[in-house]
Amino acid sequence: MNEQEILAAKRTHLELRCRILQTIREFFFRAGFLEVQTPVRTPAPAPEPHIDAISAQGWFLSTSPELYMKRLLAAGYDRIFQIAPAFRSGERGRYHHPEFTLLEWYRLGADYHVLQQDCRELLGAVCRSTGREQAWRRRGKRLEVSGEWPQMTVSEAFRRFAGWQPEQDPDPDRFDRDLVEKIEPQLGFPRPCFLMDYPAGQAALARLKEANLAVAERFELYWAGLELANGFSELTDPVEQSHRFAAAREQRRLAGRTVYPLPEMFLQSLKHLQPCAGIALGIDRLVLLLADAGNLDQVVAFPPELA
Repeated sequence: MNEQEILAAKRTHLELRCRILQTIREFFFRAGFLEVQTPVRTPAPAPEPHIDAISAQGWFLSTSPELYMKRLLAAGYDRIFQIAPAFRSGERGRYHHPEFTLLEWYRLGADYHVLQQDCRELLGAVCRSTGREQAWRRRGKRLEVSGEWPQMTVSEAFRRFAGWQPEQDPDPDRFDRDLVEKIEPQLGFPRPCFLMDYPAGQAALARLKEANLAVAERFELYWAGLELANGFSELTDPVEQSHRFAAAREQRRLAGRTVYPLPEMFLQSLKHLQPCAGIALGIDRLVLLLADAGNLDQVVAFPPELA
């Protein structure tokens, strides 16, 4: 097919995408959230070991609006959301694009349990608006959004599906490989599933559990074997966050990756940040799932090769 035929064939999926975005905005406006817009370029992305930013004239394209949005929380904004482009180098596959769309929302005075309830209500609203309130099928498998969503700890999932239990700081390569190959395909049938309480070494910017410092108050949302969202109770301790950033930067140095400048303004803002929680949800993946599409190329107007 030529370009015009390819674009025309996507119309149904792009109309569905439009409806989903409209529903998301309506949902958050009704819940009293403020929609914000933060910079697409940043001088200092969060230094995560396995996420590479794309250089942009001495700065970097944003891998996530997270740091900027938490600076707004520190200034007293209590409920904010954003639908934003995000960029990550080297990500290209069935479920990965180097440029993609994130929905992020944050709440002051909340923890990751509150975010899980947000997810239930948000996906319920999206499914109602797109005619998927009742059970439906994706790739031949039955899915539904109503009813009780299961929860499973990372420890339980690894014991059940991978045959081992990750400790506080497991081997990251083994952890990621078994998560992707053995655990994710089992999750989210027929209802979405919360995978909770990641090992402390996988905490990123999440707060550790007071009752068990070996795990973080972090969860990922899965549906039909596909990761849709990553949320957590936020770490608000600037000293601990600085230590984690330093460790991540050293991991990047040892791996031969770019070592980013420290996000100093974000770290300074943590001195004023009250307990809060935040989450990022992949819009493109949500559209793919509800459209019963086979890959992300089908649910964005212009995939990388057509841009």
